[in-house]
Amino acid sequence: MSVAVRRLEAGDEAALRAFLAALPAEDRTFIKEEVDDPGVAAAWVADQRTVRGLAVEGADVRGLAAVIPGVGWSSHVGELRLVVDRSHRRLGVGRALAQWSVLQSIELGLRKLAVEVVAEQEAAEALFRNLGFEPEALLRDHIRDRDGNYRDLLVLSHHLDANWSGMATLGLGG
Repeated sequence: MSVAVRRLEAGDEAALRAFLAALPAEDRTFIKEEVDDPGVAAAWVADQRTVRGLAVEGADVRGLAAVIPGVGWSSHVGELRLVVDRSHRRLGVGRALAQWSVLQSIELGLRKLAVEVVAEQEAAEALFRNLGFEPEALLRDHIRDRDGNYRDLLVLSHHLDANWSGMATLGLGG
């Protein structure tokens, strides 16, 4: 399997729409935008503020990541959103997208990157912990899925300046 991670581009709209349409309802619950809206893909392509990356295999999108910079007093913090096609989970696609997102966050000058995961998603939590993210908050019954079930939300964060300055000292990360 050869999956490449790259920035979302203007010509990606149709492939992005196909990826979003194929996501199961459970996965759509955890994307904050209404992905059933056909205008969402076009808006994401046009959005110059958010950095979005795609994991692509040929012409097909296998995963999507977004780094959304904060504003005002949180302008040093970014929010990471990431979703991988179910058939490509546990194959390194999520890790590649998360690593790409961390690097994009550093290039944006962010000091902190936060990600929200459903507390029961142990694999997702492990993925982010292995990349230097640490739990910061557990919000009980914070998510209501499409079936009306309440779920706990775990917020993990990565302090980019501290972690990456240490890596630079070791000669890693350029």
